[in-house]
Amino acid sequence: MSTEVRVPTLGESVTEATVATWFKQPGDAVAVDEMLCELETDKVTVEVPSPVAGTLSEIVAAEGETVGVNALLAQVSEGGAAAAPAPAAKADAPKEQPAPAATSRADIENAPSANKLMAENNLKDVEGTGKDGRVMKEDVLKALSGSAPAPAATAPAPRAQSDTAREERVKMTRLRQTIAKRLKDSQNTAAMLTTYNEVDMTEVMGLRNEYKDLFFKKHGVKLGFMSFFTKACIHALNEVPEVNAEIDGTDVVYKNYVNMGIAAGTPTGLVVPVLKDADQMSFAGIEKEIGVLGGKARDGKLSMADMQGGTFTISNGGVYGSLMSSPILNPPQSGILGMHKIQDRPMAINGEVVIRPMMYLALSYDHRIVDGKGAVTFLVRVKEALEDPRRLLMDL
Repeated sequence: MSTEVRVPTLGESVTEATVATWFKQPGDAVAVDEMLCELETDKVTVEVPSPVAGTLSEIVAAEGETVGVNALLAQVSEGGAAAAPAPAAKADAPKEQPAPAATSRADIENAPSANKLMAENNLKDVEGTGKDGRVMKEDVLKALSGSAPAPAATAPAPRAQSDTAREERVKMTRLRQTIAKRLKDSQNTAAMLTTYNEVDMTEVMGLRNEYKDLFFKKHGVKLGFMSFFTKACIHALNEVPEVNAEIDGTDVVYKNYVNMGIAAGTPTGLVVPVLKDADQMSFAGIEKEIGVLGGKARDGKLSMADMQGGTFTISNGGVYGSLMSSPILNPPQSGILGMHKIQDRPMAINGEVVIRPMMYLALSYDHRIVDGKGAVTFLVRVKEALEDPRRLLMDL
């Protein structure tokens, strides 16, 4: 009996996907819920599990093909785990053994760029760090850097190579294409402007160091900086609601709630999971939800629902060492706050020069509905709340 494997529901407004990787090949034994392939949409990566135990008998949609919702991907023969038919062999050849249940190293398809590099450099047996041991381009580069042979004494003079021979052409993923399109659309549509300020992180860092152990003991989650910034932004959005609004035709839609987007970098690109109703959350609730969404982002498990409905976004370039940047709006939102690296700098405090941990803040906003006064007021309120966190408790 054969069971069809079809494209699952991909989420609201998503009608097609690209087959990214097949983890199994025809003839491979599969278990129930074992991953067969991975699909890429313009927002998330979706893994497709086997609905039954048996043997993958046929792959209908090859890697790189675009498939619609409910399209046929493959066929799985239920029951036995017979191997795929083998080419005719000599009479004295040993009989082929049944396929093992576990995926062998030979069954794993390496990244195309990795195969190309290995072939060019005559490399074999490179240790892979990708899914199921898949060899990635970075693995080959690492192997090359650690195993380059010493040049021979009579090595011939190097010959000039054409630029084309030294280039690699890789098709953009659907996620990267969508990121590129949305960012360019944002620049073309919004009247985007950025205003800057800086915040003294002394009080927040002191408060965090004082209570982090007690906080973890009670709530089971670490106290980070993101909960302070989220709370500070919510506090400022209450005073400057146009930063939490969006344009719909000739209307301005004011949101009487805050769904906070937290931008996160992943191996496949930037994603923005959303903390729904963040204005109703405690510090612990914010930290827990950020932890859950961050884990999903790293593992490629974010759903469409996890990334929809954001009203304002925070982007933390400081984790990568950025000292200053101008974030691009996440449409249709009208504001995004850029956090940056905390750096000790000399500051004039009460007539004296002292060293303080400082961070630059950047607010990019849509000038069509947010004027300069509102943008500066928002950023100042965030600064005040972080430099004196007691304001958050007293709503000042």
